[in-house]
Amino acid sequence: MGLRIVQLVPAVLFMPEPIHIRLGGGVSDSVVSPIVLGVVLIAGLFICFSSRNKALAAFLAGAILIPEDQVLLIGGAHFPMLRVLLVFGIIRMLRAKISSKNEILAGGWHWLDLAVLLYAIFTAVNGVLLYRESAAVVFQFGNLLTNLGAYFLLRYSIRGVEDVVHTLRVLAYVSVAVAAVMTLEQLTGRNPYALLGGANAWWYGTVQLREGKLRSTGSFAHPILAGSYGAMMLPMFVGLWWKDRKSRKQAGLGVGAAAVIALAANSSTCLLGLMAGVLALCLWPLRHRMRLIRWGLALMLVSLHLVMKAPVWQLISRIDLAGGSSSDHRYQILNQCILHFSDWALIGTKDFGSWGFGLWDLGNQYVFVADTAGFIPLVAFMAMIVFGFKYVGRARKASNGDKKQQLLAWALGASLFSNVVSFFGISYFDQTIVVWYGLLAMISAVYLQQPVAKTTKPAEAHIAAPELAYAGAGELLESDLEPDFEPREQRMYEI
Repeated sequence: MGLRIVQLVPAVLFMPEPIHIRLGGGVSDSVVSPIVLGVVLIAGLFICFSSRNKALAAFLAGAILIPEDQVLLIGGAHFPMLRVLLVFGIIRMLRAKISSKNEILAGGWHWLDLAVLLYAIFTAVNGVLLYRESAAVVFQFGNLLTNLGAYFLLRYSIRGVEDVVHTLRVLAYVSVAVAAVMTLEQLTGRNPYALLGGANAWWYGTVQLREGKLRSTGSFAHPILAGSYGAMMLPMFVGLWWKDRKSRKQAGLGVGAAAVIALAANSSTCLLGLMAGVLALCLWPLRHRMRLIRWGLALMLVSLHLVMKAPVWQLISRIDLAGGSSSDHRYQILNQCILHFSDWALIGTKDFGSWGFGLWDLGNQYVFVADTAGFIPLVAFMAMIVFGFKYVGRARKASNGDKKQQLLAWALGASLFSNVVSFFGISYFDQTIVVWYGLLAMISAVYLQQPVAKTTKPAEAHIAAPELAYAGAGELLESDLEPDFEPREQRMYEI
């Protein structure tokens, strides 16, 4: 296979908007390696019929390590291997619902679940209303399967703190595999995923250079997505190190692998995400002063906006940590999004590519949601982040006296902050969303499974801390009725 080299210039690629980008594009025939198909079928059997821990491990490994360019075309609908794995996961959840009286979601519904649901539904509905084509209906059904399927499968699978630890152990081994591939790219200039012959084999067979530096991709769709994955994983592995002494081997491997992944991408976005996660971890001694820090940061940004000639978000254009970064493009897409609020607020717009040169490339998650789906999905997406931080804070406070549990919750919050920063430089359009939704599922598990100190009267403890009542792993055992925990039926935060 010939090796092609692409030199990326600091500005975005100067080309018109590809026609296929309007409805997501897609292959005209199935493009699946027999090896990949066999692996997916084996993983599907584990997902359907093995224990929940093994099923979760099979799903995470398959979803992250198999590229999105391995696609089955069935009746005009595109099924990347992630969606195939999600179909197996849905089958498992249906079997569990039929064969057991236990709840599919541990702890029942809460506000973070509702935010994800509203985000996915309004994004799909607005997309159909915007394009009004049958292809848009098919495309949005696929997005619903990916978003809702991934989130709720992980919510079903990660039901308590022990599941969080197991998930991080699995992700540590997966990250080592990703880091090995990306290191091989750095050493040889070749990505072995090109040998699978997927729809984007030409992309994986291309060496990306920026300012003379190789940019590794791994199994992801773009180097920035790969690096963002590493950046968000590092704080989680630090949390695993703090939480479980028996898992420190996996945690150490995970931290090293995550750092390699973030650095091998050679991207300012990834480095900023990595630095944000590490900074958040270092703020642990100031955890009781976070309200002051947040208000101080907000006041500083407002003050800068008042004294600067340009808007404060123009500072984005000055960031260049890796050399040759397209920071000005990131500023332009954000600035034009704000200036064209009336164009996209209702249901999104098709015309964002005409707002400036190369602005069809929405390398900003917040702008991507706004421009393509409208204001309501943007609010729902922001609500996911807000409730994520809120639940992390409540979980930490509820674990008073259990420092390891507090540190785990803090590390998950640090990873969430890493994503918040990375979202300014990339939109997640590949398997990275699996880890994003996995993080939200882990935050839910840590938040819901919290003990409540009881008084002699159960009702008094319930009134004192209703939002911290116990959410078990879906089965109400006799041990759940002991005085240390609130039974599931008394949880006031359920919707």
